[in-house]
Amino acid sequence: MNNFWKNIKKFPLFIIAVFIGFFLTTIEPFFKLLRNRKKKIIIPTIIATIILIIYNTLRLMLAIT
Repeated sequence: MNNFWKNIKKFPLFIIAVFIGFFLTTIEPFFKLLRNRKKKIIIPTIIATIILIIYNTLRLMLAIT
């Protein structure tokens, strides 16, 4: 029974490690793209456009003026 509770205590750390690994793996290609000067301008523009589209979609869906 002691072993069970030790494993339960480790589970939150495991979940945090999985999320951190997922985000690092997902974001790593963007850092490689940022090494090129021309792409330093394109990537923030794409990210800003995506955020703007999501913002406008949510604003219209929720009828926020």
